[in-house]
Amino acid sequence: MSSAAFDLQGHRGARGLWPENTLGGFARALALGVTTFELDCSITRDAVVVISHDPQLNPDHTRDAQGHFLGQPGPLICTLDYARLARYDVGRIRPGSDYARAHPQQQPLDGERIPRLADLFAMVAAQGDRTVRFNIEVKVFPIQPELSLPPEPFTQALLQVVTVAGAAARCTIQSFDWRVLNVVHRLAPGIATGALTDQQGDDDTVHFDRPAPSPWLGGLDARQFNGSVPRLAKASGAGTWSPNYLDLSSAQVAEAHALGLKVVPWTVNEPADMERILSMDVDGMISDRPDLLRAVLRDHGLAGRGGAPV
Repeated sequence: MSSAAFDLQGHRGARGLWPENTLGGFARALALGVTTFELDCSITRDAVVVISHDPQLNPDHTRDAQGHFLGQPGPLICTLDYARLARYDVGRIRPGSDYARAHPQQQPLDGERIPRLADLFAMVAAQGDRTVRFNIEVKVFPIQPELSLPPEPFTQALLQVVTVAGAAARCTIQSFDWRVLNVVHRLAPGIATGALTDQQGDDDTVHFDRPAPSPWLGGLDARQFNGSVPRLAKASGAGTWSPNYLDLSSAQVAEAHALGLKVVPWTVNEPADMERILSMDVDGMISDRPDLLRAVLRDHGLAGRGGAPV
C-alpha cells in the first residue's frame, strides 16, 4: 500500500489531543497531517447542521455562559436554535470525569463553540487546503427517534451544506443508521458513503442472532448474509465499511476487498492495536490519537500527507 493510499482519519478532529468536534481541534489536526476529518453532525431546531457527537449537550465538556459545567445532560440539540446553542463553551473537559481520565493528553481550547458544518468547510478553504477529506457521520437513532430529526430531512439539509461548499467530491457520508445511506444514494449518488457497524454487546447494530432484523440496517436483514458483515455492508450500497476495530479480522478485510469495499475501522488508539490492524491491510484507521497513528505509519513507510513532525 502506498503512503498516499492510507487514510489517516482524526476521530472527531483529534479527540485525544484537542477538544472534540471543534474548529480549533480540526485546525490543529490539519496541521498534524491527517488525511480525513472524521466528525459527527446534529441539526438544530432552525435546521442548522452543526458538528456534535452527542444529540444533547454533554456535561463532561460543556460550560454555560458563566463558565460553569452543566450539572446534567443539557437540552437536545434539535430543540435549540443555533443562536442559543452557540452560547455554550465546549473547549475543555470537566476535571475528574471519566472523559478526562480517558483522554488525559487533551489540551483545552477555551472559548470553542459547537461549530456549524459550514464553518468547518470555510475554515479549511481559508487555510488553502484542497486535499483533506471529510468523513461525516449523520447522528440519527432508529430506536430513539426523538433524539434528532428523521433521516430524510436531516440528510437533505446536510447535503445542501455540502453542495453549497462545493465539497461533495471530498466528503463521505457515514452512519450506523443505514436509512441515511439510502437517502444519500437516492438524492446524491455521486457522494461516497460509509457503512458503520458495531457488534459489541448492547451496542450491536447488526443482530445476526436476534429474532428480528436490526432497525439500524435500512431494511436489510443480517440473517440473510450467512454471518458475513462485509457482504451485508456491500448490500448497503456503501463504498466503505467501517467496523468497530474489535470486530475485525484479516479474513473479513480480504473478503471486503474482494467485494470492492474499502475497510476503515474505528476507533484505534493504542500503538499495539494500530500495528495489529495495520497488518490486516486495511485502507485506513479512525483514531483519537492521529499523532500516534502517524508515527506507526511512518515506521512502516506510510507517513501519509505532510504535516507537523510527529
